[in-house]
Amino acid sequence: MSPESVRIGTGIDVHPFCEGRDLVLGGEKIPYPRGLAGHSDADVLLHAISDALLGAAGLGDIGLHFPDSDPSNKDRSSLDILESVTALIAEAGFRASHVDSCIIAEKPKLSPHYPAMQRNIARCVGLDPGRVGVKATTAEGLGFTGREEGIAAQAVCLIVPVPARSGT
Repeated sequence: MSPESVRIGTGIDVHPFCEGRDLVLGGEKIPYPRGLAGHSDADVLLHAISDALLGAAGLGDIGLHFPDSDPSNKDRSSLDILESVTALIAEAGFRASHVDSCIIAEKPKLSPHYPAMQRNIARCVGLDPGRVGVKATTAEGLGFTGREEGIAAQAVCLIVPVPARSGT
């Protein structure tokens, strides 16, 4: 594999808090009194990862493939979206090699949920959980995340070409 065949993509997503929804991050329901507003389940972490994978493959973003104007995406699980993104990059001849991500939120405390999030992401993208990084940080009271108005997430993904099958 040549160095030129390895690709890197980045993704960022942001959603405001709202009442009456579960908080879903990394495919996990997180105990918290508010969820995130959005057309799908508003999982900012999986949206950032999906965008990073699509960007690395040169396939646009999740808004292009899963628009909020499509009623079938209403309340759609972001785990399903990430699985579909994995299939899209496979059709383009790539597979994920590594995922790293960071959630930016003042609350709730997320570290107890990292292992489950890693397993969910790894299952969707076809990786060992050890090749998936999930972490969180606060904004130290600054900006919309610091004021606890919402949550943001960033991701970087490394993708590599799927080896061509040799014919017999």
